[in-house]
Amino acid sequence: MSKKNILITNDDGFDAVGLKHLVEALEPIANVVVVAPASNKSACAHSMTLTHPLRFKSFGDDRYMLEDGTPTDCIFLGLHTLFGDGKLPDLVISGINVGSNMGEDITYSGTVAGAMEAVLQGVPAIAISQVLDNKIKEIVDIWDYSLAKKSILDIVRKILNDEFPLGKRKLLNINIPPCGIEECSGMRITKAGYRNYGNDYRTYHDPKGNEFHWIGLHPLIWESDDGLCDFEAVNENYVSITPIKLDMTSYDDIEKLKNWMEQ
Repeated sequence: MSKKNILITNDDGFDAVGLKHLVEALEPIANVVVVAPASNKSACAHSMTLTHPLRFKSFGDDRYMLEDGTPTDCIFLGLHTLFGDGKLPDLVISGINVGSNMGEDITYSGTVAGAMEAVLQGVPAIAISQVLDNKIKEIVDIWDYSLAKKSILDIVRKILNDEFPLGKRKLLNINIPPCGIEECSGMRITKAGYRNYGNDYRTYHDPKGNEFHWIGLHPLIWESDDGLCDFEAVNENYVSITPIKLDMTSYDDIEKLKNWMEQ
C-alpha cells in the first residue's frame, strides 16, 4: 500500500528547528512535502500576500521555501501548484511551532492560520505547537521535542488509518506541554481558554531621536477553567487537543441582536 501525502508548513521559517523535527517524525509513515516561509512570520495570522509576486525556491526532495510568503500563502500555493490534476494531499500539518498557541492567541497565530487555509481548501489539517517555559526558551535549539514528535506521530497514524475526526472547515489545534515523555500526563480534549493580556511593549529612540515601539511577549496568564481549557491541560502536563471551527458566529446572540434591533 502506497504512503499517504502530507503537506507541511510553519510560521517560524524554513530553517526552524520545530519544522525539522516534524518532518523527522512523519517521514517514516508518509510522503512529506514542505512549503515554508523564508523567514519568521510569527503572529502574522491568516494573512495572504496580494501586493507583490511570490516565488518558490526549491531545495529538492519536495522541499520548498516561499520567499517573503506567509503560512497562508504557503498552503494556498502549495495545494494549487504542487498537487496537480485536482489531487490534494491527505493531510496538512502546520508546526511544530516554537511557543504556545492557546486561547485567543489562535487569532494571531500564523501556525494556526496555515491549518485554517488548508480546511478552507477542503483538506484536513492540524496545527501543533510546543509550549515553552522560561528555562526551555534558553535551550530551544537543543530541546529534543520528543513528546511533540511522539504525539503528532500517534495522532497522524490514527487519522491516516481511520479518518479525520472533524467535519468541514474544522481543524485540530494541539499544544504540547514543556516536559518529556515520562512526565506527560496523557492527552486531553480541551476547549480554547481565555487568556489575560497585558501591555508589554517598549518605547525607544533611534540615533536621530525618532521614537519607535517594540511589542513584547505577554506571560501565559489565563482565567481558571477547572482543567477544561487548553491552558489548564498544558499546565498539568497534558497534551491539549482542541477542535477549532472557522465559523465564528455567536449563535447564542442572534435572537438577542434581533430583539435589540427591533427596540
